[in-house]
Amino acid sequence: MTPQPAQLEALVAIADQGSFEAAAKALHVTASAVSQRIRALETMAGQVLVSRTTPCRPTAAGAAYVRLGRQTRLLYDEARLAVDDADHPDVVVGLAVAVNADSLATWFRDVLSVVAGWDNVALRLRVEDQAWSADLLRSGEVLAAVTSDPTPVQGCAVEPLGVLRYGAAASPELVERWRRGRGIDWERMPVVVFNEKDELQHQLLARRGVTPRVEHRVPTSTDFHEAVRRGLGWCTLPEPQLLPDLEAGRLVRLPGREQDHRIDVPLYWQRWRLDSPVLARLTESVHAAARAHLRRPVAS
Repeated sequence: MTPQPAQLEALVAIADQGSFEAAAKALHVTASAVSQRIRALETMAGQVLVSRTTPCRPTAAGAAYVRLGRQTRLLYDEARLAVDDADHPDVVVGLAVAVNADSLATWFRDVLSVVAGWDNVALRLRVEDQAWSADLLRSGEVLAAVTSDPTPVQGCAVEPLGVLRYGAAASPELVERWRRGRGIDWERMPVVVFNEKDELQHQLLARRGVTPRVEHRVPTSTDFHEAVRRGLGWCTLPEPQLLPDLEAGRLVRLPGREQDHRIDVPLYWQRWRLDSPVLARLTESVHAAARAHLRRPVAS
């Protein structure tokens, strides 16, 4: 048997809304109708697809059907627009994409400029660390992602984008405060991290076998950048943010060899393997932005 679009739509709605009742409201049907569709889909699959908890969540098997449901919705909406978009002014193709905060604050903004000129397309961004975005692809919550993982998620294609280089820097006043001879006091100088998933600063500290005494967390990209400018602590910043500040004297590199204080993060574009014109256009715009702003990978 083949899953019916209405059944998949109900499963996606539960995944998005968290309950049968909320899913029914979003679909403008009764909760009983949603329940019947899910039972029929589970009978077809031969296993439980939704954990009846609070909130409801797809099981591991259910996640695969959620992904199928989102793919079906994308292709269906595109088909309706392709046939005659004048007959379907209410149809909007949703593009759910995961992107890390540093990319969104720098090179990915070119993508926003391109998508701004598209009609009947809604870009729905999920801000997630590049090392964690693969989970959103597996669950079907996004159809594409900027990721640091070169291993494709099942059902996805992966394409290299380039390298986003980070450099360690701080305000001139902070560096002078913690300067010790030709170096600095790595252990006592405060560090700023984005959130609990941000490991870039700790990678540099691990090279020196140091654990910082004071660690600040500032979980928005703009405020993170501003906190470092104001001397809250040191951090690693992506070059598109770092270089203008170095030139203006707002920040300085930390003492020592530059190559010892930088981290290169390879970025990849993972996307569902779908024959989707809108997804293909988005992919082209992502690659164009990456070519304009990211470093080319160094051949091994």
